[in-house]
Amino acid sequence: MDAAFAVADVGLWDFALVAVIAFCMSVIGGLSGYGIGLILPAFLAPVVGVVATIPVMSVAMIFANASRVWVYRHAMSWRYVALLLAVSLPMALIGSIVYTHLSADTIATALGVFMIISVPLRRKLQRGGFTLGPRGLAGVGAVYGLLAGGMSGSGLFMAAGLMAAGVHGAALIATDAAVSTAINLLKVGVFGGYSMYTADLVIAGIVIGLCTVPGAFVARRIMDRLPIQVHIWIMEVLIVCGGASFLWKALR
Repeated sequence: MDAAFAVADVGLWDFALVAVIAFCMSVIGGLSGYGIGLILPAFLAPVVGVVATIPVMSVAMIFANASRVWVYRHAMSWRYVALLLAVSLPMALIGSIVYTHLSADTIATALGVFMIISVPLRRKLQRGGFTLGPRGLAGVGAVYGLLAGGMSGSGLFMAAGLMAAGVHGAALIATDAAVSTAINLLKVGVFGGYSMYTADLVIAGIVIGLCTVPGAFVARRIMDRLPIQVHIWIMEVLIVCGGASFLWKALR
């Protein structure tokens, strides 16, 4: 493996830290319906290394998304799943291959910038009130695939596209989860082919994925007690701080 892709040595206490953070972030992410993929990388990078962050997240998000596929399988919009996979998988392949050739500083910069701009992007998409037909949604899927191939947390872009296409509620959650599961399986294959995994990193990804499951139930209880706007502000502050931490790592 190239020196640029060297990863941190992950020990028992590191696994414990990752497990606790994954659970906490899944609770916070569950309060607004998104955010695990945006927030967790900032906490994961010091444990596994910047370059290994997205490969580990890819393993974890397979578990997180596959569980949602199973829970909401009866609401699945298979027509949109097929459309989105047709355009997003090839672009995700390109994005993940590009990722394997980036330096740690470049990855940290890209993750930091993406996390910070995701806050105003989410607000703009939410206010936009735009609608999409099948072709427009295919375009969103292509952009999403490219971003998802080398980033974590681009799900907010996909969610906005599905809502604009008239997909809401359980159908949105199921459709997004199905596409995300397939993309993360592809990413794991690509990253594995480029020798970006060790046994410790794979186990870390599995631990994170398993720890996201109970957090969803805790979040649902908290949701009944706090205003949704407070949840969103918490998420945005954490995302911006996480993005700033990546930029600090890249520029120091």
